Amino acid sequence: MLLALDVGNTNITIGAFKGEELIGQWRLRTIREQTPDEWGILMRNLFSLSELNLSEVKGVVISSVVPAVDQPLNTMAERYFNRQPLYVTHSTDIGIKVLYDNPREVGADRLVNSVAAWERYGGPAIVVDLGTTINFDCITANGEFAGGLISPGIGMSIGGLFARTARLPMVDFREPEKLIGSNTVGSIQSGLYFGFLGLIDGIVDRVSQELGPDTKAIATGGQGHMIARSSRTVKIYDEHLTLHGLRLIWRRNQKTTQQGA
Repeated sequence: MLLALDVGNTNITIGAFKGEELIGQWRLRTIREQTPDEWGILMRNLFSLSELNLSEVKGVVISSVVPAVDQPLNTMAERYFNRQPLYVTHSTDIGIKVLYDNPREVGADRLVNSVAAWERYGGPAIVVDLGTTINFDCITANGEFAGGLISPGIGMSIGGLFARTARLPMVDFREPEKLIGSNTVGSIQSGLYFGFLGLIDGIVDRVSQELGPDTKAIATGGQGHMIARSSRTVKIYDEHLTLHGLRLIWRRNQKTTQQGA
C-alpha cells in the first residue's frame, strides 16, 4: 500500500493506494503546529475508520508547499510507518521536462498535477487547480511543463471581500439560482461564481491559443466540480488528479531505484 499526501496552504489531501486503486481518501485542514505524534495518531484513526492496516503501507510520498509541516510529517512517516518518505521537489525524477526559468520556484503540487495530466490525458493540456490560489499549469504537446499562471483563490477573495467591507456578509461559494441577484447574498454569490468562471474561461482560451487548438483543460481541487459543470472551456473534472500524480512519481522513482541497485 502507498500513502500519498498533498500538503496545501489550506488543506492536506491524503490518499491510500493499493496498486493503482485509490482505496482511501481524506481531506483535512493543514495545521502547521501539529507534532509528529499528532499526525501519526491522526493517520492511525483514519486508517482504522476505513478498516485499513497501517502495517501494509510500504511507501510514503509527499508533495508540500508548507515547509513548517515537512519535518513533522517526515518524522511521522519514519516513526509510524518505518518508511523514509519521498518528497517531490524540483530535483525529483518526475519524468517530464520542466521549462521554468528557475525550477526551484515551482510548487511541488504543480509538478505533480502536470505529471498526472500528461499521463492520464496527454498534451497539450492545462490543469486548473482550485485551491488557496488558482493555479493554471500548462503541459505542451511534447509532455513538458511549460509554466503557467497563478491567480487569487476563491476562498481568499471571499475572505477579503468580507474583511474589507462593513456591511457585506460572508457567503459560501456556490452556483447561484439566477444570474442577476435580487438580494445581497445572491448578488455576491453570482458575482463570485460568474466572475471566477469568466476568469478561468478567459485564461484557458488564451492558453489554448498558444498551446494549440487540441488543448485539454482539467479542473481539480475543492471547487473544481462546480467550475467544470458550467465552464465553456473546462470539461474534465478529476478530483484525485494530484494523488494519482504522486502515485505515478513514486512508482517511477521505485523503478529507478531498483534499476540502479
